[in-house]
Amino acid sequence: MVVALIVAVVLRGRQEKGTGVEMKNKSGELNGFLDHGSSFRGELEFEDTMRIDGRFNGKIMSKNELIVGESAHIEGDVHVGRIAISGTIVGKIVAAQRVEIHRNGKVYSDIETPALIIEEGAIFQGNCVMGDKKAATVTNIAAKA
Repeated sequence: MVVALIVAVVLRGRQEKGTGVEMKNKSGELNGFLDHGSSFRGELEFEDTMRIDGRFNGKIMSKNELIVGESAHIEGDVHVGRIAISGTIVGKIVAAQRVEIHRNGKVYSDIETPALIIEEGAIFQGNCVMGDKKAATVTNIAAKA
């Protein structure tokens, strides 16, 4: 079964169990939700903010914020603007602005982001690349001159 959530959130793939969906209209507010007890396999694209408390396997893409709740388990590639992690992620994370791993968060992933925040008690196993690659190249050229 293919699930499409209004224009702001699009899920592509196979739904394995029921999904809980919460939509709000104001920009920056929660506009999608995968509830505890639900699982989804496929691709997820969203605007504004998405929260996952269930199981997700696949690819997640957005320019905005993903919230990974304590009961969440995500396997796959995540490309977002910001991510706050209290659950488990296995895969690769690319965040244009920031990655936050909260005390209950478990990340078994490589991370690429300009800002990484890890709270005491969190688990992070992987590599992290920080900084703007283009700015670093320009800085190196300027330093040689």
